[in-house]
Amino acid sequence: MIRKFSFLVFTLAIMFASYSQQDEQSSLYMFNPLQFNPAYAGTKDGLSAVAVARAQWIGVKGAPQSQFVSIHSPLKFKNMSLGAHLSNDAIGARSRTSLYADYAYTLRLKKDQKLNFGVSAGGEQISVDYSALYALDPTDPSYLASISQFKFNAGAGVYYYSDRFYAGFSVPRLSQSKLYDGSYLLSGSYVKRHYFLSAGYVMPINSVIDLKSSFLVKMVANAPVTVDLNVNAFMYKKIWFGGMYRFNESIGVNAAYQVKEFLMFGYSFDYPINGLSSVRNFGSHEIMLSYCFAKNRSFGSPRYF
Repeated sequence: MIRKFSFLVFTLAIMFASYSQQDEQSSLYMFNPLQFNPAYAGTKDGLSAVAVARAQWIGVKGAPQSQFVSIHSPLKFKNMSLGAHLSNDAIGARSRTSLYADYAYTLRLKKDQKLNFGVSAGGEQISVDYSALYALDPTDPSYLASISQFKFNAGAGVYYYSDRFYAGFSVPRLSQSKLYDGSYLLSGSYVKRHYFLSAGYVMPINSVIDLKSSFLVKMVANAPVTVDLNVNAFMYKKIWFGGMYRFNESIGVNAAYQVKEFLMFGYSFDYPINGLSSVRNFGSHEIMLSYCFAKNRSFGSPRYF
């Protein structure tokens, strides 16, 4: 019994050593804000869907693998929008699948300025499969054990935007939860409350190039604040290309191409500059596919956000 308890505590300590990794990492966050802010729903003036897949620290066994899907649209009812977002994240022996429904209400301020209030509700299936870990004694019953629990949760956010500027603040998971194995408390903070602050601005350079800068700040108790900075050039109303810096963690590049008025493809690569740079890996790769059907959209008047 003591050996089983020690084994569980040891493996969980590894997985929860970094609180900042509880919520999935994404370098293409600027194309999928609904993943962390329900108030983004309905901002595209039409049906919009985004799919993102991320493979982190390629070459490191058990490194994070994440997938995201979101869809949202304004309703015929004035100022209301609905959406949904799904994510799957696996790191080591732990996996988490989340599904949330989103609702947003829009206040129309001045001519091109809007303020959205959003809420989300859903939950996540959290699983730990100990057979995926390396065990010194494979005959130990704990080696074959697994844990799977469903956790209900809800989120909230605000999102202000105009044609060339946006700012948002959100708490995608308001409820904090614990993880038990029978009567054992394995983690007193399995789901921590995260805070997201984001903003972006587009500055026209000339008739060919617009410069878009954005940042995302992620905050959680007992962990360093994470800050993502992005600068992208938008060329010929079709091509995005830029660089990313994640404070004290990684640097990277990203690009996107507007294949059609309603279809866009994107890719990002980032490489660690912290202690992980000494570990053999081939960086993190992310791909994105975005679909947006809006009757009034054209290359001549693109949506930047």
